[in-house]
Amino acid sequence: MAEGKKVGQDTYLFREGDAPDAMYILKTGELAITKTKGSSEIVLATLSPGGMVGEMAIFDMKPRSANVKALKESEVIVLPYDSLTKQMEALPMWTKAIMKTMNENLREANKKIKLLENANADTERFPPHTINKLLTILNMVSTMFGQKEGESLLVPQHRLRNFTIQIFQEPTNKMQSMLQGLKDLKMFEIADLGEGQQKITNLNPTFLVKFVDWYNDWIFKQEKDKISLSETEVKFLEATVFYAKKVPANEKGSRKINVTEMQNDSMRDLGYVFRAEDMNPLVEKKLVSEKTMQDKSVFVTAILEDLEPLAKNWRFVWDLKKCLR
Repeated sequence: MAEGKKVGQDTYLFREGDAPDAMYILKTGELAITKTKGSSEIVLATLSPGGMVGEMAIFDMKPRSANVKALKESEVIVLPYDSLTKQMEALPMWTKAIMKTMNENLREANKKIKLLENANADTERFPPHTINKLLTILNMVSTMFGQKEGESLLVPQHRLRNFTIQIFQEPTNKMQSMLQGLKDLKMFEIADLGEGQQKITNLNPTFLVKFVDWYNDWIFKQEKDKISLSETEVKFLEATVFYAKKVPANEKGSRKINVTEMQNDSMRDLGYVFRAEDMNPLVEKKLVSEKTMQDKSVFVTAILEDLEPLAKNWRFVWDLKKCLR
């Protein structure tokens, strides 16, 4: 028999790998279908009222192939497989055969899509190691042969070209894309001198050297030790850094951040609402402490000196990726 079930915001209806027992029709609210990738989640789709999830396992009873969680307070209608199976027994054999075949074809199609997505990821034009390689070339030529101009360095174009092509065997069009991306981010200035000549200025060599060192360490860490941040999570981390700077550190260097005040003041200070639950991914990744309650407010503690460079580096990663698309 069908029955209603309440699902609280950010609560999972089921998780990838769970044993199946029912399908669900969303009555009110909104659900997200997600896949776990490393330490983060990728949203595959969102479900509005009237949508259905969990129907594929009714024929083969395979474990759940994705997570489903509520994006807001939701209610679903639960249709247990036991009841549905009894009703399906009354269907003609050919109808059941068609439905089963369609289900198997859909699962197979999903597998092929996943393989294609992985293939596309493997052939990405600017994967992390390529980005770091190009930045390393720029850093090396800047520091070895660059001419100082205040805090900036003039990068000799012919040296950059020779190192890119001859020593590191990277195509010049990739280096030009990297230079253009850095120019868009105001990290470099590029002036056209005519006849194919350019004046290239590295405006922030100190940051780029530190970034390459950090990114190289991140790339080669074991997956279990990596801290990866989505673009949205970087925004949450930047908000936390902003408010961490407003409170003094204790003798151990830790700062006590009032998350309730963040939520109340964020629109005024940041131009958007930082919700208390936005702190959850930072808690899960152990970037801040577990939440505690005190005087009707929620608090976390964090070390600003750890969070600030992480926020800057991950902001640069995402901004540069967008420039290189």
